[in-house]
Amino acid sequence: MLQSFITVNQPTKISKARGATRREFLKKTTLAGAALAASHNLFKTPVYGQTQPPAPGNAVGANNRIVVGYIGVGFQGVAHIDLQKQFAQANNIAQAAVCDVSAFRLAAAKAKIGGNCKDFARLEQLLEQKDIDAVTISTVDQWHADAAIAALQAGKHVYLEKPMARYLGEAFALYDTVKKNPKLVFQIGSQGCSDAKWSKAAELVKGGKVGKLVMGLASYMRNNDKGEWNTPPFVPAAWMVPGDCDWVKWQGHVKNQIPYDAEHYIRWRKFYPYCAGPLGDLCPHTLHPLLLATGNPEFPTRVVCLGQKPILTDKNTPNALERDCPEDVQLLAEFPSGYAVMMAAGTINQVGLDPVIRGHKATMWMAGNRVKLNPEPEFADDIDPLTIDNIQPGEAIETHEANWFDCIRGKNGITTPNANADLAIRVQTVLSLAEMSNRLNMMCLFDEKTRQVTNGDGKEVPAITYGTLPKS
Repeated sequence: MLQSFITVNQPTKISKARGATRREFLKKTTLAGAALAASHNLFKTPVYGQTQPPAPGNAVGANNRIVVGYIGVGFQGVAHIDLQKQFAQANNIAQAAVCDVSAFRLAAAKAKIGGNCKDFARLEQLLEQKDIDAVTISTVDQWHADAAIAALQAGKHVYLEKPMARYLGEAFALYDTVKKNPKLVFQIGSQGCSDAKWSKAAELVKGGKVGKLVMGLASYMRNNDKGEWNTPPFVPAAWMVPGDCDWVKWQGHVKNQIPYDAEHYIRWRKFYPYCAGPLGDLCPHTLHPLLLATGNPEFPTRVVCLGQKPILTDKNTPNALERDCPEDVQLLAEFPSGYAVMMAAGTINQVGLDPVIRGHKATMWMAGNRVKLNPEPEFADDIDPLTIDNIQPGEAIETHEANWFDCIRGKNGITTPNANADLAIRVQTVLSLAEMSNRLNMMCLFDEKTRQVTNGDGKEVPAITYGTLPKS
């Protein structure tokens, strides 16, 4: 949820119950060729730097000002415009251009920024602007990878809303493009990663305070009796007509395209061609920081997922279409180290799991602005109980955006953002395999070296993509 407060750094309080502790290469992708990013062949691991040098990237201007463009200016895109405008002076940025397939949304966003803001109906036009240093991308999920790849190839720094991509193949295509352009800063929009408690948890893990990791638990739970993403009650506004929106362009690589449908356009998170539902929209909020807190995020080796629609809440909103995606999901992921993650996400009960990392020697809770560590009884003589309060900054989108801007400038020598591509691709692998597991009714095994997915019998199963299933 968007937070509009300013996070202020405050002293961190540390309390203990006792004294101190004792002891391959991806060919240059064009927009026309980006459809291939979802194909099975791109799972071959590339060797970077064989034939092409990294893109140079835009140098920040002499006054150190970063010029930003916005691709996708629906609800979330406008939220980013508002926040970045609010903190424009603090971050020393200029808002220069907007892009959207909707003429109405484009005009509204341009007016919101004001001044000499330019507007473009196609992202290629925006990316041709030499004065733009960075872009914030808030499109529908099936455009995430294409837009980010194109922006990186144009030499722009990228802030990309989560999830990283609609499907796994294009997520790896984006990841490979990031790796080919090391001078450009890529941040995934999971603002929990800039909440300092997760980095503090990672410090404790790397310091051996919990021992070998055993299990992590987390969730993102909501409850809406009218059906999540259905409110307010749907009455198409006057501007929601085929003539306003380039509907074919909006659908992108979706294989089974449909005629213009205003509900699909506004409530797209309910429908599989555009989103994985709770797995795509809710899980990234907590899975990114949970893996960050391990201190060494890994690719999964096995993933299984269940998804249900037990309530059918859409029936409670007049004229609402029934969603494709589940109302509730539960996933279990195993990693090479033996660590496992259990996660739930849903829209029909808001009681969640306490964020916990269990280790062989201690258990650690992360909540609010606190990290609390308790040793297992067998290790009480070696590890002290520990509570760290008032950890700042907390979770806020503006903090996460500021981290991106700081990394673009290399402030304090830091150029790697809190939610970088290495973390994002590991999270996306978990989420994409979870969707496969649920929709194909199988356990998914993954080999990070070959990027191949197999079932429990060892048979390779191509990762789902556009056209694999009827609703794609």
